[in-house]
Amino acid sequence: MITRTRLAAGACALLAALTAGIAFPAGAAAGEPTGEDAPKVDLVLDVSGSMRTRDIDGGTRMAAAKQAFNEVLDATPEEVRLGIRTLGADYPGDDRKTGCEDTAQLYPVGPLDRTEAKTAVATLAPTGWTPIGPALLQAADDLDGGDGSKRIVLISDGEDTCAPLDPCEVAREIAAKGIGLTIDTLGLVPNAKMRQQLSCIAEATGGTYTSVEHTDELTDKVNQLVDRAADPVVTPVATEGADSCAKAPTLKSGLYTDREEFGRQRWYRVDVEPGQELRASVSVGADRTVNPSYGVLLRAVTVHGREIVRGEAAGNGRTDVLSTGLRYPKAESDEEDAPAETVCLQVTNSFSVAAGVKTTPGLPVELTVDVVDGPSDAGDVASFGLGRGWWLLGALILTGFLAGLLWGWLSRWRFAVWRAN
Repeated sequence: MITRTRLAAGACALLAALTAGIAFPAGAAAGEPTGEDAPKVDLVLDVSGSMRTRDIDGGTRMAAAKQAFNEVLDATPEEVRLGIRTLGADYPGDDRKTGCEDTAQLYPVGPLDRTEAKTAVATLAPTGWTPIGPALLQAADDLDGGDGSKRIVLISDGEDTCAPLDPCEVAREIAAKGIGLTIDTLGLVPNAKMRQQLSCIAEATGGTYTSVEHTDELTDKVNQLVDRAADPVVTPVATEGADSCAKAPTLKSGLYTDREEFGRQRWYRVDVEPGQELRASVSVGADRTVNPSYGVLLRAVTVHGREIVRGEAAGNGRTDVLSTGLRYPKAESDEEDAPAETVCLQVTNSFSVAAGVKTTPGLPVELTVDVVDGPSDAGDVASFGLGRGWWLLGALILTGFLAGLLWGWLSRWRFAVWRAN
């Protein structure tokens, strides 16, 4: 009885060891951080008439924004190229067309002259409409060019007043360009409708939404976002997959973005030399309301259509990003000039939406491709054969079995000594 119990304990230990070994595979480096170009930040401030409201720490919303901007300008890192854009700052009239074009660059994105920027902010007075959509389009142009990180920080106290140009759709269009631009939003004393709109804008580009009700909260959050822009980032490269492998673009190691229609597939090609290993992963984001129960499939197949390996994941509505990945080692060849193998990567999704929800542009896709040298030393978990052979599994089983026998014998001996005493 005791021996069988100890054997079971040994088997449990073996399973734990196997689980630990599988849970920590060698990581794949998908690209190097950029940083050759200076990071850029465009602060977009709502200067509409509602900013006169006095409900933030006893003062107006505009006064809180000015104080926060002054402190942020003092703390901005030297390497950050910062600009300020306004919306609703110049036109006080009732003409909708004119009011919805009221957005201007208050301070251009570039090296920061703190005194000049503060002077420009001091001149602002709450005036007109809230054209968030047009302001975001112009802000994206302000940040155009360069490979460094790009970030828009939108600060508003109300929802857009210039429909049908939906600012959430504008954010999706910006994300679809694949220029690596992130939009963060801050809502001053928010209501439910404004919170929903600002959250949608942020989520479309992988940004954050924050509700703010005090001046110090606003200062701290804007400072945090500006500092984050200075962190090294990997800028994804925009690509466009095809509807078949034969027409697909050939990708090198790196991080790529694309858009995929609902329930459709995209194809990409990767060349793998003998002795190399392909590591690929894909994430598909639901940047709008989707029906529950959906999935993502990533397949590696030959140019003739034979499946090599696949990765798949399923969701039930609790997360808006679904990811999966795969690994494919190409065996060494005895031929010196053996050609590379073209591997076709197929990305398929089963997302769907309810009637009335827009299906364009497609869902955002982020694809990581890494082609590395195959494992050649014990530093790589895969070189032990885990996932490729059985000798390690057999060694672990034997070790667990012997450990169980030894523990059982020791337990029986201790029990016998106890009875003798």
